[in-house]
Amino acid sequence: MESLLANLARKERERLRVSRVDVDEHPDLAERLDVTEVPTLVLVTERRAVARLEGRSSAPRIERMIGRHLDASKKRNPAAVSSRSIG
Repeated sequence: MESLLANLARKERERLRVSRVDVDEHPDLAERLDVTEVPTLVLVTERRAVARLEGRSSAPRIERMIGRHLDASKKRNPAAVSSRSIG
């Protein structure tokens, strides 16, 4: 999942920011985003979670989830995608 997200981040750097967050180091953020399973991919736009994938996901599934929101947000601020993982 990380290599796919890194590739998407490079490809869509004008519209997408990818962040990896360790849930053990940031339990407050994990709680706020309702992360109960690792890995969890949360798409955040304008400071609110708008989509999520829990557990391992295929590249096409991740690309579809992110693509829908990137297409819809061409004129808005970049979306932030966070991948939650343990250490």
